[in-house]
Amino acid sequence: MKNLFSVDGKVVVITGAAGILGTSMVKHFAEQGAKVVILDRAREQGERLAAEVKADGGEAMYLMCDVLDKAVLESNYNDIIAAYGRIDVLINGAGGNMAAATVPPEKTIFDLDIEAVRKVVELNLFGTIIPTMVFVKDMAARKQGSIINIASESALRPLTRVAGYGVAKAAVVNWTKYMCGELAIKFGEGLRVNAIAPGFLLTNQNRDLLTNPDGSLTPRSHTILAHTPFNRFGEPEELLGTLQWLASDASKFVSGTLTVIDGGFDAFSI
Repeated sequence: MKNLFSVDGKVVVITGAAGILGTSMVKHFAEQGAKVVILDRAREQGERLAAEVKADGGEAMYLMCDVLDKAVLESNYNDIIAAYGRIDVLINGAGGNMAAATVPPEKTIFDLDIEAVRKVVELNLFGTIIPTMVFVKDMAARKQGSIINIASESALRPLTRVAGYGVAKAAVVNWTKYMCGELAIKFGEGLRVNAIAPGFLLTNQNRDLLTNPDGSLTPRSHTILAHTPFNRFGEPEELLGTLQWLASDASKFVSGTLTVIDGGFDAFSI
């Protein structure tokens, strides 16, 4: 019987792949038999991750990447095609936030650093748009491929503090839906574009917001957990099943969707 969820042999390209979430994705897809391309600015972490995958019997390559530099991405594209001949899955995992693009309790909207907001929007939105423009070329030529964008809980409803990040991730969701139609209508039903919205996970970018220096939870964390029916933060590994579904033939008729993975946060009110 055919395994609809198989990604064995697929070429999976992941941007921002050396971070906490990206590392989990890389190791998972390699374990599932995919050929994984690690794209990240952090050379040391990326090369170490590729070496770990190979040591465990998987297939991976690391390429230095800047998701805002189209020329660098074009070079990455050429290297990937030279190595593997095609791209089956693109996961746009690069993103992040900056403290100056937030509005903490002691400040107001008048203190917002517009340049910081601009950088956050560029990284999260254009850091999704530009890689898609570059890497989808092979998919369009073959009329086959899956693009998975990483949105956020803040794309669904405006969360306090994260002004710039929320705006950027909401735009990523809109871009996902737009590209669903754009690609399918012009290049065929084999091209799919979806997004996931992770709930609250402890990562490097939000650790200072969610934990104190001694490791205890901040008041913001307690508020989040009080509004999460599961009453805990998520784990990176809990995103993997949805990612594999979207990367595989099990989701052949799924495009333009946003899958929320948040322990019930978005569904819960009081």
